[in-house]
Amino acid sequence: MIIYLTRHGQTNLNKARLMQGLTDEPLNETGLAQARAMREKIGDVHFDAVYASPLNRAVMTGAIIGGVDPSEVITDPRIIEADFGVYEKKKYYLMGPAMTLYWTLPEIFPAPKSVETTASLRERSSSFLRELEEKNYGTVLIACHGGIMRALSGYLEDKKNGLAWRPKPHNCEVRVYEAKDGRHRTVERIRL
Repeated sequence: MIIYLTRHGQTNLNKARLMQGLTDEPLNETGLAQARAMREKIGDVHFDAVYASPLNRAVMTGAIIGGVDPSEVITDPRIIEADFGVYEKKKYYLMGPAMTLYWTLPEIFPAPKSVETTASLRERSSSFLRELEEKNYGTVLIACHGGIMRALSGYLEDKKNGLAWRPKPHNCEVRVYEAKDGRHRTVERIRL
Protein backbone atom coordinates (compact mmCIF):
# COMPACT_ATOMS: atom_id res chain seq x y z
CA MET A 1 0.00 0.00 0.00
CA ILE A 2 1.21 3.50 -0.84
CA ILE A 3 0.14 6.11 1.72
CA TYR A 4 0.14 9.82 0.92
CA LEU A 5 0.05 11.79 4.16
CA THR A 6 -0.65 15.52 4.08
CA ARG A 7 -1.24 18.42 6.41
CA HIS A 8 -4.20 20.68 5.63
CA GLY A 9 -3.80 23.97 3.78
CA GLN A 10 -3.52 27.35 5.48
CA THR A 11 -6.32 28.80 7.61
CA ASN A 12 -6.72 32.28 9.03
CA LEU A 13 -5.65 30.96 12.44
CA ASN A 14 -2.43 29.57 10.88
CA LYS A 15 -1.83 32.91 9.20
CA ALA A 16 -2.28 34.73 12.53
CA ARG A 17 0.17 32.26 14.15
CA LEU A 18 -2.39 30.99 16.65
CA MET A 19 -2.51 27.47 18.12
CA GLN A 20 -5.21 25.62 16.21
CA GLY A 21 -6.25 22.28 17.56
CA LEU A 22 -9.90 21.28 17.67
CA THR A 23 -11.29 24.59 16.40
CA ASP A 24 -13.10 23.83 13.13
CA GLU A 25 -11.49 26.62 11.10
CA PRO A 26 -11.94 26.39 7.30
CA LEU A 27 -9.20 26.82 4.71
CA ASN A 28 -8.61 30.40 3.63
CA GLU A 29 -7.99 31.37 -0.02
CA THR A 30 -4.27 30.61 0.36
CA GLY A 31 -5.09 27.19 1.81
CA LEU A 32 -7.45 26.37 -1.05
CA ALA A 33 -4.77 27.47 -3.54
CA GLN A 34 -2.14 25.34 -1.74
CA ALA A 35 -4.35 22.25 -1.96
CA ARG A 36 -5.02 22.85 -5.68
CA ALA A 37 -1.30 23.41 -6.32
CA MET A 38 -0.39 20.17 -4.52
CA ARG A 39 -3.00 18.25 -6.52
CA GLU A 40 -1.42 19.60 -9.69
CA LYS A 41 2.08 18.81 -8.43
CA ILE A 42 1.33 15.14 -7.67
CA GLY A 43 -0.34 14.67 -11.06
CA ASP A 44 -3.05 12.16 -11.86
CA VAL A 45 -2.57 9.90 -8.87
CA HIS A 46 -5.69 7.81 -8.28
CA PHE A 47 -6.54 7.20 -4.62
CA ASP A 48 -8.53 4.11 -3.69
CA ALA A 49 -9.63 5.97 -0.57
CA VAL A 50 -9.26 9.45 0.89
CA TYR A 51 -9.28 9.74 4.68
CA ALA A 52 -9.37 12.91 6.76
CA SER A 53 -9.82 14.26 10.22
CA PRO A 54 -13.46 15.31 10.79
CA LEU A 55 -12.41 18.99 10.80
CA ASN A 56 -13.41 20.95 7.70
CA ARG A 57 -9.87 22.13 6.85
CA ALA A 58 -8.68 18.52 6.59
CA VAL A 59 -11.77 17.28 4.72
CA MET A 60 -11.46 20.02 2.11
CA THR A 61 -7.71 19.48 1.71
CA GLY A 62 -8.30 15.76 1.29
CA ALA A 63 -11.06 16.32 -1.26
CA ILE A 64 -8.98 18.72 -3.36
CA ILE A 65 -5.70 16.80 -3.28
CA GLY A 66 -7.55 13.49 -3.56
CA GLY A 67 -9.59 14.65 -6.54
CA VAL A 68 -12.88 13.62 -4.95
CA ASP A 69 -16.06 15.29 -3.74
CA PRO A 70 -15.96 16.15 0.01
CA SER A 71 -18.84 13.69 0.53
CA GLU A 72 -16.51 10.87 -0.56
CA VAL A 73 -13.87 11.65 2.09
CA ILE A 74 -13.88 9.08 4.91
CA THR A 75 -13.51 10.88 8.24
CA ASP A 76 -11.94 9.31 11.30
CA PRO A 77 -11.73 11.05 14.71
CA ARG A 78 -8.46 9.27 15.50
CA ILE A 79 -6.61 11.55 13.09
CA ILE A 80 -8.02 14.84 14.41
CA GLU A 81 -5.52 17.43 15.65
CA ALA A 82 -4.12 17.44 19.18
CA ASP A 83 -6.28 18.96 21.89
CA PHE A 84 -4.41 22.08 23.03
CA GLY A 85 -6.76 22.72 25.95
CA VAL A 86 -6.33 26.22 27.41
CA TYR A 87 -3.71 27.04 24.75
CA GLU A 88 -6.22 26.86 21.89
CA LYS A 89 -6.11 30.06 19.81
CA LYS A 90 -3.13 31.42 21.79
CA LYS A 91 -0.30 33.16 19.91
CA TYR A 92 2.65 30.81 19.30
CA TYR A 93 5.02 33.16 21.09
CA LEU A 94 2.72 33.86 24.07
CA MET A 95 2.07 30.30 25.26
CA GLY A 96 4.47 30.41 28.21
CA PRO A 97 7.40 28.11 28.94
CA ALA A 98 5.48 24.90 29.79
CA MET A 99 3.64 24.70 26.45
CA THR A 100 6.51 26.12 24.39
CA LEU A 101 8.95 23.55 25.78
CA TYR A 102 6.48 20.68 25.40
CA TRP A 103 5.56 21.52 21.79
CA THR A 104 9.24 22.05 20.90
CA LEU A 105 10.71 18.99 22.67
CA PRO A 106 7.92 16.58 23.67
CA GLU A 107 10.51 13.82 24.06
CA ILE A 108 11.84 15.67 27.12
CA PHE A 109 9.09 17.92 28.51
CA PRO A 110 5.64 16.73 29.63
CA ALA A 111 2.36 18.04 28.28
CA PRO A 112 0.93 20.84 30.41
CA LYS A 113 -2.35 20.20 32.17
CA SER A 114 -5.33 20.28 29.73
CA VAL A 115 -3.08 19.46 26.70
CA GLU A 116 -3.20 16.08 24.95
CA THR A 117 -0.05 14.01 25.46
CA THR A 118 2.16 12.58 22.74
CA ALA A 119 1.33 9.13 24.14
CA SER A 120 -2.31 9.78 23.24
CA LEU A 121 -1.33 11.03 19.76
CA ARG A 122 0.77 7.89 19.19
CA GLU A 123 -2.00 5.58 20.37
CA ARG A 124 -4.64 7.23 18.15
CA SER A 125 -2.41 7.28 15.07
CA SER A 126 -1.11 3.73 15.43
CA SER A 127 -4.65 2.39 15.98
CA PHE A 128 -5.81 4.14 12.81
CA LEU A 129 -2.83 3.02 10.70
CA ARG A 130 -2.89 -0.61 11.88
CA GLU A 131 -6.54 -0.81 10.85
CA LEU A 132 -5.84 0.94 7.53
CA GLU A 133 -3.03 -1.48 6.70
CA GLU A 134 -5.47 -4.38 6.92
CA LYS A 135 -7.54 -2.96 4.06
CA ASN A 136 -7.02 -3.91 0.44
CA TYR A 137 -6.06 -0.49 -0.95
CA GLY A 138 -3.29 0.23 -3.43
CA THR A 139 -2.96 3.98 -2.82
CA VAL A 140 -4.51 6.04 -0.02
CA LEU A 141 -4.49 9.73 0.94
CA ILE A 142 -4.69 10.85 4.58
CA ALA A 143 -5.36 14.57 5.22
CA CYS A 144 -4.74 15.65 8.78
CA HIS A 145 -2.96 18.25 10.95
CA GLY A 146 0.56 19.25 11.99
CA GLY A 147 0.55 17.63 15.42
CA ILE A 148 -1.06 14.28 14.62
CA MET A 149 0.94 14.11 11.37
CA ARG A 150 4.09 13.89 13.50
CA ALA A 151 2.73 10.77 15.21
CA LEU A 152 1.42 9.26 11.97
CA SER A 153 4.84 9.90 10.37
CA GLY A 154 6.57 8.38 13.39
CA TYR A 155 4.60 5.16 12.93
CA LEU A 156 5.23 5.09 9.17
CA GLU A 157 8.95 5.76 9.68
CA ASP A 158 9.14 2.99 12.33
CA LYS A 159 10.53 5.45 14.91
CA LYS A 160 11.28 3.87 18.30
CA ASN A 161 9.48 6.65 20.17
CA GLY A 162 6.63 6.71 17.63
CA LEU A 163 7.19 10.35 16.68
CA ALA A 164 8.74 12.17 13.73
CA TRP A 165 8.53 15.56 15.40
CA ARG A 166 11.05 17.45 13.28
CA PRO A 167 10.96 18.89 10.69
CA LYS A 168 7.56 20.42 11.28
CA PRO A 169 5.10 19.59 8.46
CA HIS A 170 4.21 22.56 6.24
CA ASN A 171 0.73 23.31 4.97
CA CYS A 172 -0.14 20.84 2.17
CA GLU A 173 3.25 19.11 2.42
CA VAL A 174 2.88 15.51 1.29
CA ARG A 175 4.88 12.62 2.73
CA VAL A 176 4.66 9.41 0.73
CA TYR A 177 5.22 6.03 2.40
CA GLU A 178 5.06 2.40 1.37
CA ALA A 179 3.52 -0.04 3.86
CA LYS A 180 4.12 -3.70 3.13
CA ASP A 181 4.00 -6.74 5.44
CA GLY A 182 4.11 -4.60 8.58
CA ARG A 183 7.20 -2.68 7.43
CA HIS A 184 7.37 0.88 6.17
CA ARG A 185 9.55 2.88 3.82
CA THR A 186 9.67 6.60 3.04
CA VAL A 187 9.21 7.07 -0.70
CA GLU A 188 9.39 10.87 -0.98
CA ARG A 189 8.44 14.23 0.49
CA ILE A 190 6.72 16.76 -1.70
CA ARG A 191 6.55 20.43 -0.76
CA LEU A 192 5.13 23.42 -2.59
